[in-house]
Amino acid sequence: MHAILNGRRAAAAALTAALLVPLSACGGNDDKKADAAGGPSASAPASAGTKAAELTVLAASSLTDVFKTAGEAYEKSHPGTKVKFSFAGSQELAAQVKQGSPADALVTADTKTMDGLRGETNDPTIIAKNRLVIAAGKDNPFKIDELKDLADSKIKVVLAAPEVPVGRYSKQILDAQKIEVKPVSQEPNVRAVLSKVELGEADAGLVYKTDSAKSGDKVVTVDIPDDQNAVASYPAATLKQSKNSEAAAAFVAWLSTPEAQKILQDAGFQKP
Repeated sequence: MHAILNGRRAAAAALTAALLVPLSACGGNDDKKADAAGGPSASAPASAGTKAAELTVLAASSLTDVFKTAGEAYEKSHPGTKVKFSFAGSQELAAQVKQGSPADALVTADTKTMDGLRGETNDPTIIAKNRLVIAAGKDNPFKIDELKDLADSKIKVVLAAPEVPVGRYSKQILDAQKIEVKPVSQEPNVRAVLSKVELGEADAGLVYKTDSAKSGDKVVTVDIPDDQNAVASYPAATLKQSKNSEAAAAFVAWLSTPEAQKILQDAGFQKP
């Protein structure tokens, strides 16, 4: 009897061992497949070959809307890279750079500001151009249709401060036409000028064409003839203090690509 029981136990053990072998082999194959497919066992990053980086880009106020669109496009085509923008007047951005604020790239609304930071930046590239227009209040009650109308003392005109690129351009074109304007205020950036007109706190102001276009029917845009106008150039450069120099250089280079140029030109900026 004991011999029979021992024989049955031995047979059962042998059968169990035989069944476990293929199950073990099957499990090993699944692990390999999971590794190959990037499943839980995979150790490779989702975007192999792409160095993840979080970039901080200091950019002129007039680039606020278009750069938000450009940043989304860049992140989509460069997985792993995040782009954060800090917008302000170019003179404010220059002050931030000189104070050592952590950032990776800079885009100003004029070459003069960028040239003043030669020790802080690498070689800049012009990525776009812009022109000035008169932004008149809704329905343009004073019927402003040319620069000389801004000299009328009944019209409340707001300009950017002379140290701001758009303020410097404004002074340049008014002086060239010998038009004397006494602004009711001088603002720190072009968006502040536009806001004053939109809110009815001023009757007119000189702003970039791209900014006025974004206001829709909040303001009336009055074009300035080319021979009386100024061309604003937008240089972009990486900062020498950047801790993401390779990724920053890639972003600045991308701004000159057909994809980025289409975004800029669709927003009203001119070719560099």
